[in-house]
Amino acid sequence: MKVSDAKEQILKRIRKGLNHKVQQPFPNIDGQTSVYSSNHQSLEVQFAKSFTDLGGYFVYCDDVTEFVANFKNLIAEKKWENLICWDESLLKIFAAHNFETIHNTKNIAAIEPCDAGITTCESLVARTGTITLSSKQQSGRVLGIYPPIHIVIAFSEQVVNDLKDSLTLIKQKYPEQIPSLINFETGPSRTADIEKTLVVGVHGPKEVFVFLIDDAIA
Repeated sequence: MKVSDAKEQILKRIRKGLNHKVQQPFPNIDGQTSVYSSNHQSLEVQFAKSFTDLGGYFVYCDDVTEFVANFKNLIAEKKWENLICWDESLLKIFAAHNFETIHNTKNIAAIEPCDAGITTCESLVARTGTITLSSKQQSGRVLGIYPPIHIVIAFSEQVVNDLKDSLTLIKQKYPEQIPSLINFETGPSRTADIEKTLVVGVHGPKEVFVFLIDDAIA
């Protein structure tokens, strides 16, 4: 049999298979309730527990004023001198409250030795303690991954139950075209690829902080 004939036979079988309707094993899966047991705690409490169980640091703030006080205390405690932020709404808050150690430079040479990167997020997923980020944020693809420490400033209305809810929010926010990159950050970067030894901070930040402000998005 010629190669061309063998190829044609394979293509015929593929076409025949594509025309044959296959019964889905779970046809109503999209309409079913979650497979996970219900949790009667608030979404904020669920996220805080899931996130801290993964090694993240969570700080709840009643409003922006309390956030400013808590963040200044953290900066002083950690002795941070160079933090990078590109989000305009956050930069306005920092400028109004005299945060002298926060800069908006986009020079990679300056970002490399920085203490931490500060970003907003698309959402916080309560069930898994996941931070959803996208390339359409002003922080882009860099500040959530490149610096050794990632600091996320979020608002209570951004907390959702599950990953499906997070993706729904993104589709609603960007109806014309979803972001080219959607990143799900679940705790500090970690790997056990080498001799099954857990190492933190290999492929991304070794520490992640979330400040959740119980207020509307600025």
